[in-house]
Amino acid sequence: MSKLHVFDHPLITHKLSIMRQVETGSKDFRELLNEIAMLMGYEVTRDLPTEEYTIETPLETMQGKRIAGEKLAIVPILRAGLGMVDGLLKLVPVAKVGHIGLYRDPETHLPVEYYCKMPENIESRIVIVVDPMLATGGSAIDAIKLLKDRGVVNIKFMCLVAAPEGVAALQEAHPDVDIYVAALDRQLNDHKYILPGLGDAGDRIFGTK
Repeated sequence: MSKLHVFDHPLITHKLSIMRQVETGSKDFRELLNEIAMLMGYEVTRDLPTEEYTIETPLETMQGKRIAGEKLAIVPILRAGLGMVDGLLKLVPVAKVGHIGLYRDPETHLPVEYYCKMPENIESRIVIVVDPMLATGGSAIDAIKLLKDRGVVNIKFMCLVAAPEGVAALQEAHPDVDIYVAALDRQLNDHKYILPGLGDAGDRIFGTK
């Protein structure tokens, strides 16, 4: 079974509490989301493989370390996942970025795919799938399946707020994918929104209704 990592860092909980507030506008919401993504990314990338190589300091030659292999790809689930990309790119500027477009059918609450574009050699990369919300888990499950269908074997899922129902569904569907969340909330309501949650993340990021 995949591991669930819930972050309890004071800076993350502080910033997330501001994001939850109904009076927080889109500008502050976007900035806080980027900051939290960067803080979370520090831990999500902790086990990236490294290799030694020779460098010259001002005083002598030594063996330094750098990220090994094809490195990292960040794959946001559109559209709200875009709000987490810049924070991770600040940590790993050379990471490649793919995009998966999914929307939730308002009647069935099931995800519908409308776009998928990946960087080259995606199958050999460590992929972090990002989406601010893990509600029913449907979008995350489908996005990860799309990646696995393209040969990706090393996948992590990172989100801001999760519902227990979504975590359980994702763990059942993809027991090999670790889940990183800033907060595990109480439950879903009848409309499949997370409670207490923070509303529709996409609308709050982009100022839409």
